[in-house]
Amino acid sequence: MSKYSDLKALAYEANMRLPELGLVLFTFGNASAVDRDLGLFAIKPSGVPYKQLKEEDMVIMDYDAQVIEGDMRPSSDVNTHALLYKEWDNIGGIVHTHSTYATSWAQAQVDIPIFGTTHADHLTVDIPCAPPMDDEMIKGDYEYQTGWQIINELSDRDLSPDEVEMILIGNHAPFTWGKDVNKAVYNSAVLEEVAKMAFLTRQINPSAPKLKDALVDKHFSRKHGPDSYYGQENQK
Repeated sequence: MSKYSDLKALAYEANMRLPELGLVLFTFGNASAVDRDLGLFAIKPSGVPYKQLKEEDMVIMDYDAQVIEGDMRPSSDVNTHALLYKEWDNIGGIVHTHSTYATSWAQAQVDIPIFGTTHADHLTVDIPCAPPMDDEMIKGDYEYQTGWQIINELSDRDLSPDEVEMILIGNHAPFTWGKDVNKAVYNSAVLEEVAKMAFLTRQINPSAPKLKDALVDKHFSRKHGPDSYYGQENQK
């Protein structure tokens, strides 16, 4: 048994949740889980269909995207994951999908507007869409530069990755993260549902106004911060 079995199990279970939640088809996505004490993370191997995936297939990587343990090539997005773990030391898991609605907003190169309270339950701003990568970055280490795309876009907007745990990459697809990989998976599912709601809102009323600030603040504060009262005490 691998000494990284627990970490592999975390990553495997997270990856298997993605098709269960309808967030991926075939091989269209990946999840990774990090162990901060070890300075390592586990990620899905590249191009392996979810139905064939096994726990022992997870590849153990360091923050420089070097393989520590594993017989398969890691996900092609491994350099993105590695950079985010290196630069953001508060995150514990990352998910990348090509889920239908979130990816459609990314392809349209449009932020997802904060139309309703479902969105405001999770964040207080539009879900950002980073512009498409420029040609020089594409010619370089594409996946590594995707990580910088994410980091730079949040920085340019003065947004914290601790508060905004999801982003769209223009013409590409969404990435989410969280305090652990289960939260990253949760955020990926929330992002897809909010993206679907926003799409339908625009179809019903192309001039639909965004949620007013008072409702944004109320719904976010119900679930987050010192005055939150949603859920049970032992869940906070």
